[in-house]
Amino acid sequence: MITGATAGFGWATAIKFAQNGYNIIITGRRKERLNELKKLLETYNIKVLSLNFDVRKRDEVADVVKGLPEEWKKIDILVNNAGLASGLDHIDNSNIDDWDRMVDTNVKGLLYVTRAVCPLMVARGSGHIFNIGSIAGKGAYESGNVYCATKAAVDTLTRSMRIDLLKHNIRVTQIAPGMAETEFSMVRFHGDAEKANAVYKGIEALTAEDIANVIYYCASLPPHVCINDLVITPTQQADVIYNHRKI
Repeated sequence: MITGATAGFGWATAIKFAQNGYNIIITGRRKERLNELKKLLETYNIKVLSLNFDVRKRDEVADVVKGLPEEWKKIDILVNNAGLASGLDHIDNSNIDDWDRMVDTNVKGLLYVTRAVCPLMVARGSGHIFNIGSIAGKGAYESGNVYCATKAAVDTLTRSMRIDLLKHNIRVTQIAPGMAETEFSMVRFHGDAEKANAVYKGIEALTAEDIANVIYYCASLPPHVCINDLVITPTQQADVIYNHRKI
């Protein structure tokens, strides 16, 4: 089950697992994109269930998961991918609507989906949960404020979830990417392509496929092995602050 499957990491991850024979539950807010992805995934001769809902809506998340057909309730892997950055302003003049959007999606949305799906894994005594964090959760940067805070929350939640679910044989992994060229910056800058493109200027950024490959690698390790936390950056980026642009 992959949240935020309509673009970027989610889209690429769905394809990667489909290529390897997994049946896939895809979720997202953009129904047309879900339909497009469903058709693509089915070319790999797998089963696909498409769920059109918003992770920010607690009751909707609970009802959708509760209403899953029995054959789809045996979720082996949950990828909590739905997330975003909105705005890049100093704390004193930030748009509070941007704050709410990030907190509601990156933190509360992840929690709502996990709370709905996790008991299904506990009942079976197995499962693997992936939380897509960010190197922004490992350190702060100017104007990152609330986005960094939400990803720091994902970092801490992942570690706590790993402890809570230890006795249930459930693996929990955080993937924390650095600069990756997806829709991320377009969303952050509210559709301003010039600003979005400038983020990656002079850097060979990660791709969505890079992240999908890493998720699949972690998921395909022997059952007794769990990658708890994996930070991945382009070679030209050392951490959340330092990078080397070839301009």
